[in-house]
Amino acid sequence: MEGRSEGWFETKEMDIRSMPSSRHASLPYRVGVPPKQNFWTEFSSTVKETFFSDDPLHSFKDQSRSRKFVLGVQAVFPILEWGKRYNLKKFKGDLIAGLTIASLCIPQDIGYSKLANLSPQYGLYSSFVPPMVYALMGSSRDIAIGPVAVVSLLLGTLLQNEIDPIKHPLEYRRLAFTATFFAGITQATLGILRLGFLIDFLSHAAVVGFMGGAAITIALQQLKGFLGIKNFTKKTDIISVMQSIFSSAYHGWNWPTIVIAAAFLVFLLVAKYIGKKKKKLFWVPAIAPLVSVVLSTFFVYITHAEKKGVQIVKHIEKGINPASVSEIYFTGDYLLKGVRIGLVAGIIALTEAVAIGRTFAGMKDYQIDGNKEMVALGAMNIAGSMTSCYVATGINQIISTISLSLDILEAYMIGSCVPSFAGSFSRSAVNYMAGCQTAISNIVMSVVVFLTLQFFTPLFKYTPNAILSSIIISAVIGLIDYNAAVLIWKIDKFDFIACMGAFFGVVFASVEIGLLIAVSISFAKLLLQVTRPRTAILGKIPRTNVYRNIQQYPEASKVPGVVIVRVDSAIYFSNSNYIKERILRWLTAEEEQLTAAGLPKIQFLIIEMSPVTDIDTSGIHALEELLRTLQKRDVELVLANPGPVVMDKVHASKLASLIGEEKIFLTVADAIQTCSPKFAEEV
Repeated sequence: MEGRSEGWFETKEMDIRSMPSSRHASLPYRVGVPPKQNFWTEFSSTVKETFFSDDPLHSFKDQSRSRKFVLGVQAVFPILEWGKRYNLKKFKGDLIAGLTIASLCIPQDIGYSKLANLSPQYGLYSSFVPPMVYALMGSSRDIAIGPVAVVSLLLGTLLQNEIDPIKHPLEYRRLAFTATFFAGITQATLGILRLGFLIDFLSHAAVVGFMGGAAITIALQQLKGFLGIKNFTKKTDIISVMQSIFSSAYHGWNWPTIVIAAAFLVFLLVAKYIGKKKKKLFWVPAIAPLVSVVLSTFFVYITHAEKKGVQIVKHIEKGINPASVSEIYFTGDYLLKGVRIGLVAGIIALTEAVAIGRTFAGMKDYQIDGNKEMVALGAMNIAGSMTSCYVATGINQIISTISLSLDILEAYMIGSCVPSFAGSFSRSAVNYMAGCQTAISNIVMSVVVFLTLQFFTPLFKYTPNAILSSIIISAVIGLIDYNAAVLIWKIDKFDFIACMGAFFGVVFASVEIGLLIAVSISFAKLLLQVTRPRTAILGKIPRTNVYRNIQQYPEASKVPGVVIVRVDSAIYFSNSNYIKERILRWLTAEEEQLTAAGLPKIQFLIIEMSPVTDIDTSGIHALEELLRTLQKRDVELVLANPGPVVMDKVHASKLASLIGEEKIFLTVADAIQTCSPKFAEEV
């Protein structure tokens, strides 16, 4: 048996050795030219792939007119589609989830409204109407809706730059509603026009840095309530805040306030730790904020701590949202300011909502349409602006109530490369773990908020501001994602610069400056990658016909008299000149090495074009100029494996005839077989 095996291997080895010579006897396979498409077909195909890549009208094909109408209504209101399958078992899960997230959202909403420089009831209003609208129009089963910390801070900062909320509270509130209206218009427009891909231009690294900086800024702002300081700076940069804190140290700090805040902050952090360690106790950190509010309010009431300088909420308007359509600025000087602020707030809110919605959808194995989500989010904010709400979004809170306590969620986020808006998804994570089945959980939450507004707001009169500060501080801690920052440093140093730029911009300047830096660095990286694409010198991997980057594979051998360059990008007007010059620099460097070693000069330049997905007019001109330069240096230009789009344009421009049809090959190996047959035979 052993002898037969050895004989078999010897036979196979002889067959393998004979393969190159038999292959060289045949002509290389010609590169195909795609059939010519008419302009309208090509244009419509491009538009469809750009804006309708998910084929949203697929379900409408071959349907009757009445059925198409029903499908159209269900597309706008998904609840009509899944509502037919709703049952008591699902309602049980939604009821528990809705009650759980309501216990979390009520104290948070009161705190977040202060970040936006609005009265406490406006935070509660924003968890009543928007979730109801989203339940009708949204396609995610798991995200919870309401105000979030970062958007509240961003909105408050941008608004107070225009109007003083203390001197002109009515005008400030009107501008807040105006910004909310145009945030909704922005979101809905992006969805209707199917421009959702635009929000992806804010890179993951920039988001991590921005959110981390925002967390520190939010926490620093809460030191006013935590320490009981009455006169506090309106600036958000860390230097101004620390100066304000230390200048008040001897006469402005209130020690009873500090004791209350510190005690309950410890309680909240312990509750969060318990939820993180024991998954079945996820509800502990979820109800901890409400328990803190109840206990601290009772403590202040029986001790009359407000007489000792402990600041309290005092009054929250009773009743449901009043109409605010008449308060929106549709004319005047504040209209454009509202549009600008709404545009920024709307996009930030979208970025977090869509990303986390997709994460939960992936975990439960169902699909959501990002563009439909944008329309739903936009509609709820438009409705909210008309009912005294400010900007609401999904994932309420983006913050860490259970700190992605659930290892499975954390692993999924990292594996999916989803932007980390916090260490956890806060309310949405609680919603998920509480057994949420559908968006009905948002309706349950809205009903609880409605009951609170209608009957229970007087009970919050003695709630200390310190407890609200503690709740927010404990929540935003999860926004500082150390692990993500370390991973970014290991993977991409330029990404790390973007992350730190956004972080320090928020911390040392302002939220809007940090956001501007985040967007600017994201675009700078994109432009750098487009205008300075990578190129590589290829060599032949031993014992194969494969040609790869010699830096990645040092054992790869160069072909005598031939330079093989791979271009790792489409060739456009923005990079065509650079690519041409970079290829010539590769050629010059190789020639200098050969001259120094006394070896024969370069005769062929092969451009491996597999990664070149497209080429425009400037790219064609750049190749023509490269061809003329090479002809002056007695070097022949050869192309290997151009794709269908590139091949079509090369033929349309007559560049193929200038280079020579016989010098365009299917693979680099085929090109070497023709350009350097002796080398091909030897290897």
